[in-house]
Amino acid sequence: MAFKQLDVRGEICPYPMMKTVQALKKLAPHDAGLEVTTDHAPALETIPTQAARLGYSASIEETGSPEWKITLTRK
Repeated sequence: MAFKQLDVRGEICPYPMMKTVQALKKLAPHDAGLEVTTDHAPALETIPTQAARLGYSASIEETGSPEWKITLTRK
């Protein structure tokens, strides 16, 4: 089971969250989840909130300045 990747660096709200939701809905049952790379700090709140509504848990890792990886996995 592998994680799908989504890079939304350079995007501002609401696009990172919208693209994440679209990608989550397209995940196959065998996919482990989704890893989202973003450089937009507000996405650290909007993406986990929307993912939780779809049944995913989120973990956030800072990978740069400013850059984060949000890992979304099925609950």
